[in-house]
Amino acid sequence: MKAVSCLSGELSVVEIPTPQPARGQLLLDVRRCGICGSDLHAKDHADELTEVMDAVGYPDFMRGDTPVVMGHEFCGEVAERGPGVAKEFKVGTTVVSFPLLRANGGVHLTGLSPLAPGGYAEQVLGEAAMSFVVPNGLDVDTAALTEPMAVALHAVRRSDIGRRDTAVVIGCGPVGLAVICHLKAMGVATVIASDYSPTRRALAARCGAHVVVDPAQDSPYDRAAQKKGVITAAPDLYELGMSSMEKLRRVPGWAHLYRLADKLGAAGPKSPVIFECVGVPGMIDGAIAAAPVASKVIVVGVCMGDDRLRPAMANGKEIDLRFVFGYTPLEFRDTLYLLADGKVDASALVTGRVGLDGVAAAFQALGDPESQAKILIDPRSPAVEPGSPVA
Repeated sequence: MKAVSCLSGELSVVEIPTPQPARGQLLLDVRRCGICGSDLHAKDHADELTEVMDAVGYPDFMRGDTPVVMGHEFCGEVAERGPGVAKEFKVGTTVVSFPLLRANGGVHLTGLSPLAPGGYAEQVLGEAAMSFVVPNGLDVDTAALTEPMAVALHAVRRSDIGRRDTAVVIGCGPVGLAVICHLKAMGVATVIASDYSPTRRALAARCGAHVVVDPAQDSPYDRAAQKKGVITAAPDLYELGMSSMEKLRRVPGWAHLYRLADKLGAAGPKSPVIFECVGVPGMIDGAIAAAPVASKVIVVGVCMGDDRLRPAMANGKEIDLRFVFGYTPLEFRDTLYLLADGKVDASALVTGRVGLDGVAAAFQALGDPESQAKILIDPRSPAVEPGSPVA
């Protein structure tokens, strides 16, 4: 079968053996596969992650000197079933699969390991236990967004954001846009999006951002600070505490009132929730430095290089810093149904499509934020260019 191989930073269409489904596995005809930002980085910088992945106990991550078929955001039709597969996965059924595969004596990251070839191919393997039939006649373009949208759902859920809160999304690439889609679906009161790219700012507005900011001209953190109850400087926090105590101490049983206010979240400053969706060195420290006091910073973007931050600044501002990665099987399933039921609209994310012969061109196009956001691969398509730039 045809597949796109990555070796030493070069992408090329090659012939590889058709995979055979083992017990509990499905062989899928790939209908669509998304190109992820992590794919873009791994193409040229996979070796930078070797030490990190070894440290987390996974030595089989892709590396520059070993060919790998990338692609972990895929949707496909069942072509063949291995032994022990449930009857719901009939041949011809459209499914999405969690990108993990049992192979070579272990569980591997589909599309990010040479031991588990991914969806940049005519066919790909999936675990039936981790696969889900696409419901409600959902189109394959949208179904292929299940994986990146699940990443965003996991980040939003881990943030514990409420409908009355203010969200700040830094970076409006596909991950940031996906986060905005989920925040809109949740009904979050204020969503502020920030990106240098005019095209991506326009996409953020289409996805549901209430305020869109060019950080070269305005600060998204300053916009968040305009909300009542938000504090930006430590002395203002000290003044809040002192003036509140001056009033409370005049009331008999003031400690009980204080405890009640604290339980209701009304004893301190308002806490904006910041989603860092860029993933380049300096972004985390920059968010900590610019965020209002008591903000929550959710690190969604994966910085694949070394970084630095100033812990004392985070201490002094009592920043809640939380890192997220991936999603649970239930979140993956929930995302599919949110898309299929129309509760989350991710239609703005897809900006281009190519066939296998156009993958190299798609990678190049994705380097320009004014051109494309999310490009899908259709192995049946003859397209060698992703199409017109984003309108």
